[in-house]
Amino acid sequence: MTTVLLLLAGLTLLLVGGASLVRGASGIAEAHGISPLVVGLTVVAFGTSAPELVISVMGALDGETDIAFGNIAGSNLANLGLVLGTAALIAPIAIEGQIIRRELPLLLLATTTLMIMTLDSQLKGFDPILDRSDGLVLLLLFGIFVYIMIMDFFRQVEDPLLATIASLSPQLGTTSRAWMFILAGIFFLGLGGELTITHGVKLAVILNVSTTIIGIAVIAIGTSLPELVTSIIAAMRKEADLCVGNVIGSNIFNILLVLPISAMIYPLSIPEHGTTDIIATLLFAAVLIPVFIMRGQIMSRTVGGVFLGAYLLYIYLRITGT
Repeated sequence: MTTVLLLLAGLTLLLVGGASLVRGASGIAEAHGISPLVVGLTVVAFGTSAPELVISVMGALDGETDIAFGNIAGSNLANLGLVLGTAALIAPIAIEGQIIRRELPLLLLATTTLMIMTLDSQLKGFDPILDRSDGLVLLLLFGIFVYIMIMDFFRQVEDPLLATIASLSPQLGTTSRAWMFILAGIFFLGLGGELTITHGVKLAVILNVSTTIIGIAVIAIGTSLPELVTSIIAAMRKEADLCVGNVIGSNIFNILLVLPISAMIYPLSIPEHGTTDIIATLLFAAVLIPVFIMRGQIMSRTVGGVFLGAYLLYIYLRITGT
């Protein structure tokens, strides 16, 4: 019981730390006259992925590579199945603008690249591993993603998606107060990450399951809460572009930045069924294309329920090993 409580405490500190970091960085940017739109694109996007980054990096540093990999694979699955499915259940998601043509192909490319990198045993004949060279390739793809986003920003300053993201960036009064939020965020993220890794491993031992399962089924859902809250708010406000953009952008961030940073610190061994998890993520993302093309660019409550049900079924199958 104590292990579960401390694990929950760690996840809570991660969420508080990420939110505090966003508030502080937004305040610093505002004080230096940086556009709220730019803040929304960078700070908010980073803040929602900060828990995954901390868990994956600390997992790599501690040699708990199964948790590091499982957290990213599970978080991306949760974003597409749990977050997007729940948002569609609240309000049908009608896509407007360039989000499907701009970011979804990048997500499919990134996920496919990662899937190929996990096929070492089939392609090279040795245990699969995500090493530093793989990390460099993913970081180069992240550079392309950032370039596309920056160029698109300059072409579409009045994009309603950017304006909505900017509206979620909190404003602070003074620079000193902003720095206090940043320092508090770093402290909470570090403490939360240590608690989550330590007691996540202990919980795996108690339940006699792999740390990968804990990473996918428990830690990943906890670190995906920022995306879930942001998407629910966006769905309630009828800002559907933000729902899909938040999920797709976060998944791209996880694959092309969080995971390679972890691999650069310590090569990540691909756990059993790791490739299957990536394939499942790829299928969730790929299904979005016919959903929005064949259903008039609308993700209905029915489709949202299918996404959520498919996610819960997959997690059940992974936990039970069937």
